[in-house]
Amino acid sequence: MNTPARTFQDLVVWQKAHQLVLAVYKLTAYFPDAERFSQLRRSAVSIPANIAEGFKKTTLTEKARFFNIAQSSLEESRYYLILANDLNYCKTASIVDMLEETSRLLNAYYTKLKSRKSSDS
Repeated sequence: MNTPARTFQDLVVWQKAHQLVLAVYKLTAYFPDAERFSQLRRSAVSIPANIAEGFKKTTLTEKARFFNIAQSSLEESRYYLILANDLNYCKTASIVDMLEETSRLLNAYYTKLKSRKSSDS
């Protein structure tokens, strides 16, 4: 039986997004100095941050908005990982796998919110 999440930290999607951020920070520690605190870190942090912020919103519309922002940040992170790989800063395959898993969970959660919102209308 699934028990409802009491905090954002109970959400598997947040847990996966947080693990992604930790991996991005480890990866970018080896970037050139000028790139170390890059937009990649900021966009990655935005994913679990928006999940956390959306968790406590009171309406489904508000919740869905923050989960959609998290989706956008995830796609931005996807691009920066492609760029880091193409610039030969690092190999990003393992982090891209983490990103894909997080993306699937986030998309499923967002879709569920949107369908609940539609059924409430």
